[in-house]
Order: sequence, then C-alpha cells, then structure tokens
Amino acid sequence: MWTKTYSKTFQGIKKEDVWSVWIDVNNWPKWHGDLDYCKMDGPFEVGNYFMLKPKGVREVKIYLTEIEEGHKFTDCTTFFGAKMYDTHVLEETPEGLKLTNTLMVKGPLKWLWIKLVAQNVADTVPQEMEALVNLAKGLHG
Repeated sequence: MWTKTYSKTFQGIKKEDVWSVWIDVNNWPKWHGDLDYCKMDGPFEVGNYFMLKPKGVREVKIYLTEIEEGHKFTDCTTFFGAKMYDTHVLEETPEGLKLTNTLMVKGPLKWLWIKLVAQNVADTVPQEMEALVNLAKGLHG
C-alpha cells in the first residue's frame, strides 16, 4: 500500500464553507486547475459517483465510499489492478481549520498507477487546497 498525506491549517475560514465547496462536485474545476470537468448527478452520498476529466487524459468514474457530513469524505477510483482512495478531512483546532488530504493506492498494479496518476495527484494537493480555501473564503466576501 502507498500513502501520501498533506495537511495545512488555515485561519479565517469556516468549516461549513469548505464543506459546501467540497460537496459541490460539478464546480470542482473552479479550484482544481487541472480539470476539464467534473460531473455528478444526484446527491453527495455514499454509493453515488461522479465523472472527473483531467486535462489531457480520459475521464474516470469516482465513487463516494465514505461520508461523515461536515467533517470527512473518501472517494475511490478503480483502475486495472489497483484502487486509489482519496480522503478529505476537516478538523477544527485552536490554531484554525486543519485540512488533510490522504491518498492511498493498493492492489497488484499499484506501482503503475502511482507512476501514471497518484503521484501527480499528490503533487497538486497543496495548490488545490489553497485554491479551495480561497474560493471558500470568497463565499461571504
């Protein structure tokens, strides 16, 4: 199993605002600079899925596998011979709102998907987290 985690604490941002941006899947390209589109029909709930199209590659189907309303969600992308899980967590701390993103890849061909997809996703998390927070801060500005 391969795992990469990135966390950062932000001040002056409400947990509810970040959550509302996260669950608005169809608007992820506003803060994910590397996406052509992201489309989800129906509610943000376990078992539902969305289609995510990164720039320059074909779209992928991503399932919501775990949701703790207002706190955490995990999505899963299935590749040939591997699965990639992406967990997003919000935690209120005395220092501010801590956002954590954890990517995990497992399966017999994980080495291939780490090289083709997961490492690139992990490398873009810090910039996307900043863009997410800036968008969330703008909700009431």
